[in-house]
Amino acid sequence: MGREKAYLGLPIGIAFTTSDRKNAKVKVKVVRNRNIDELLKVNFVIPGIPAKAIIKEVVMGDALIAKVKEKYNIYN
Repeated sequence: MGREKAYLGLPIGIAFTTSDRKNAKVKVKVVRNRNIDELLKVNFVIPGIPAKAIIKEVVMGDALIAKVKEKYNIYN
């Protein structure tokens, strides 16, 4: 199955934690080589995100990724 050209190639930001505790640190992973449908199906391993991770948010685009990083106080 080839990739369709209908997708714009926008970066996708995934905000996740590695535990279900309230004070767990939220991390943001930016994926640039997949489209949103492939990520939502999650039938493959995303490098950098463990299998036990709890997904908080999934956003598309640089501006929304910046807003998520600001929301969770991630500066880098």
